[in-house]
Amino acid sequence: MVFLVLFEHAAGYALFRCQDVEDIGSLLPEVQEAVMDYSRFTSMINLEAFSPFKSGANALDNINSISEGVMHDDLRAFLLNNVPKGKKKSKVIVGVADPKLGGVIQEILEIPCQSGGVVNEVLRGVRLYFHRLIKGLTAPAAAKAQLGLGHSYSRARVKFNVHRADNMIIQSISLLDQLDKDINTFSMRIREWYSYHFPELIKIITDNLTYARVAQFIGNRKEFNDEKLEQLEDIVMDSIKAQCIFEAARVSMGMDISPIDLINIQRFASRVIALVKYRSELSEYLSSKMNNVAPNLTTLIGEQVGARLISHAGSLTNLAKYPASTVQILGAEKALFRALKTRGNTPKYGLIFHSTFIGRAGTKNKGRISRYLANKCSIASRIDCFTEIPSITFGEKLREQVEERLVFFETGATPRKNIHVMQEAIGELEKKKMFLALPPGMPSSEKKKKKKKRKRDEMEDGDKDDSMIDVNLDTSRATAEDEDEEDETKLKEKSKKKKKKSRKSIE
Repeated sequence: MVFLVLFEHAAGYALFRCQDVEDIGSLLPEVQEAVMDYSRFTSMINLEAFSPFKSGANALDNINSISEGVMHDDLRAFLLNNVPKGKKKSKVIVGVADPKLGGVIQEILEIPCQSGGVVNEVLRGVRLYFHRLIKGLTAPAAAKAQLGLGHSYSRARVKFNVHRADNMIIQSISLLDQLDKDINTFSMRIREWYSYHFPELIKIITDNLTYARVAQFIGNRKEFNDEKLEQLEDIVMDSIKAQCIFEAARVSMGMDISPIDLINIQRFASRVIALVKYRSELSEYLSSKMNNVAPNLTTLIGEQVGARLISHAGSLTNLAKYPASTVQILGAEKALFRALKTRGNTPKYGLIFHSTFIGRAGTKNKGRISRYLANKCSIASRIDCFTEIPSITFGEKLREQVEERLVFFETGATPRKNIHVMQEAIGELEKKKMFLALPPGMPSSEKKKKKKKRKRDEMEDGDKDDSMIDVNLDTSRATAEDEDEEDETKLKEKSKKKKKKSRKSIE
């Protein structure tokens, strides 16, 4: 038995020959002991062949093929030239690190391949001593080749990532949620800090952003006078509240504050105001990004809920692959598994609970509308993922369907069927010349109807033919029976005549 091991390095392909054994599994303990000793390892492993890559681009092309489980032409030529042929080929086993690549080699070249076990141990030793096993290759040169190929491979993976638009949405919604938490925390800190000087302001102003602006504007309450009242009205947007703040500042029970403390409070308030402004800008960016990437999902359920669904799924493609039942409880995995463990009631909704539709539904109908909404979200995500011309027509129609379902739960009015709604959406897109025609070979709805009618006619014709065949069979059976009866009567007459002749002869 000839045992060869294929090793893919940044410098090229190498094929190593292990010592001849009947059972490959018996090599495992010997290889494990010899891996850390170079002299013992080289006594068991010999270099059979080495094929260097022509250039960095050629190395990147080969490594991309290997990562996808595809055999490159260079690898195929290398194996054909160096693996024994003819009768010896049946006694050869090639060890490969990737089982997927081994299956491809075995299928195309009909060379038996093996992975795992002793193969991994041999490759571990080869990887450790590769620069010493190949003549003319040094350790620094091997390291440079690995580093250069690693950078090229990573750059290509990032450049041609199909989810690069989804990644921007995932990062934006994560940052938006983090900003909401930070703004709330910082706002509470401003309230607590400034309330030492002006405690009555907390009860008058409840909004965090307005409180930060007022605290930054007033500063020292003792210096607040009638001249600043009009500017305060512009900040608060209410003259009555501004007057209440002015009167409370005159009779406040707060302690005096030093100028340096006041400067720090105002600087911190300005930072919170800037964070709130950046949060609104980030929200607008997320909305525009969602309208470009997933317009139908955004129209149906909103940009923030849609972005959270995409973020939780990992990408729009993953979300499109999920069934509606998974979309319904996406984000409520802990509650689901806890319910399954305790045999309690499973959750009715996850992230889609933040949609306005579930809030508008009655208590009894929340589970039903969440199931229906998840179904429509699944349809919208698939349309957004696989369509070539983005539009919001399908999202608007799906939203209308959810609205009709809410009315149906309240009043019992029959909603439209999904097929009719989709036909309306397709008709509108065809008017706008945004709907792609079916490629040649794909049957349209009219062709399908004609095909079904043709099949129905053929079935009816077949039934008629069968009935005619049955009639013919019946008539043939009847004629055959008549002929049999005639034959029987003739035989009886002949037997009677014979009996009469025998009687006459006797007489």
